[in-house]
Amino acid sequence: MNDYDLLVVGSANADLVIGVERRPGAGETVLGSDLAVHPGGKGANQAVAAARLGARTALLARVGDDGHGRLLLDSLRAAGVDTVGVLVGGAPTGVALITVDPSGDNSIVVSPGANWQLTPGDVRAAGSLFHASRVVSVQLEIPLETVVEVVRSLAPGSRFVLNPSPPRPLPREVLDACDPLIVNEHEARVILGDACVSDRAEDWATLLVAKGPRSVVVTLGGEGALVADKEGVSRVPSVPVRAVDTTGAGDAFTAALAWRLGAGEDLAEAAAYAARVGAATVTKEGAQDSFPTEADLTAL
Repeated sequence: MNDYDLLVVGSANADLVIGVERRPGAGETVLGSDLAVHPGGKGANQAVAAARLGARTALLARVGDDGHGRLLLDSLRAAGVDTVGVLVGGAPTGVALITVDPSGDNSIVVSPGANWQLTPGDVRAAGSLFHASRVVSVQLEIPLETVVEVVRSLAPGSRFVLNPSPPRPLPREVLDACDPLIVNEHEARVILGDACVSDRAEDWATLLVAKGPRSVVVTLGGEGALVADKEGVSRVPSVPVRAVDTTGAGDAFTAALAWRLGAGEDLAEAAAYAARVGAATVTKEGAQDSFPTEADLTAL
């Protein structure tokens, strides 16, 4: 029996959030709201989101020996995440600078800090976590060589889920392991590069599968999502809600999908569940503070 439903390997940041009437253009200054500091980072977000839903979750990450690092550790433990794999020191905790407009859309700039010190050696030293985990979920706010080492460290029978955010070209070794590769429109275009010869999301999904992943999910915001494998492409409908803040919604979607895949659901079922989790997330402000429990999903 696996000790963990989900092992997340990735980033842990302090989110510094300012509300704005509109996001600034190049060379422009706008006034915003008071600064709010929240625990975040794609790795920590996914771990907290999964644990809130009831998954037995562990996180492999690195934070600084500072106030932001302590904030993250407290948040992870409060959500029920096992922090045995969270390493402390090497650099200050990563920080994300986030502006949120009245529609809930956001723009984010990340200073990686300690996240960039999570090394392949750290992955090899955490071998027991990989062997104890049913699913491993990763993002790209850590070095790419560390992601490659995660693929090489997967236990037999475990499943690898990747959200390539922020996007960059990926080696075939990583693409071949993805089951699924989870991308939004921007990430799909970057991963496809010159192969992105269509404006249809269905074509993106098909082209991405041809690049090696065993399966692909393309998230489309208010239009739902597409799931694809070598058998074809199907659509998962959205859940209509009033969006307040989209920060963390993609992380919640990925965490929920990864957990449900590990529980034995097929890709379409898991994506439909994840769409509900993502929809519930955008109805509240912040990232981790907005992640739903099962009771919240029932209310939705």
